[in-house]
Amino acid sequence: MDVISTYKVIADNRRAKFDYFLEQNTEAGIALTGTEVKALRQGRANIAESYVSIENGDELCLINADIPIYGHANRFNHEPRRPRKLLLHRKEISRFMVAIQREGMTIIPTKLFFNDKGLVKLEIALAKGKKLHDKREASADRDWARDKARLMRDKG
Repeated sequence: MDVISTYKVIADNRRAKFDYFLEQNTEAGIALTGTEVKALRQGRANIAESYVSIENGDELCLINADIPIYGHANRFNHEPRRPRKLLLHRKEISRFMVAIQREGMTIIPTKLFFNDKGLVKLEIALAKGKKLHDKREASADRDWARDKARLMRDKG
């Protein structure tokens, strides 16, 4: 399910396409506190080293996502790398759990954004890890596409 509406990207995990084969994208809500939303409105977040884990047997949580503390908050500020609960339908959660347990896949966050209603959403994808030779092959394909485009531009 790809996001078609207009949205403002807060954080993008560009490294995910290099390290994993991404298969199914899903948009998930995320449970945040007030200071976390204010920090995200400033455009400060990092999801490059984060992943999604199963907690309490039936919940998905975003682990290791960095939302820095909000500067104007006082003692009620949030912890920057706390686990955050993802909000999905029960069917979607069970589909992800089956893919993790049976097929050995992982769930990777790919984008953190505000949707057209102003809500914070997280795009997650089922992923299978790439081996070193897969990464080399992808890099060679990218180099060849760049060289091919350059040749067509010069001769065309």
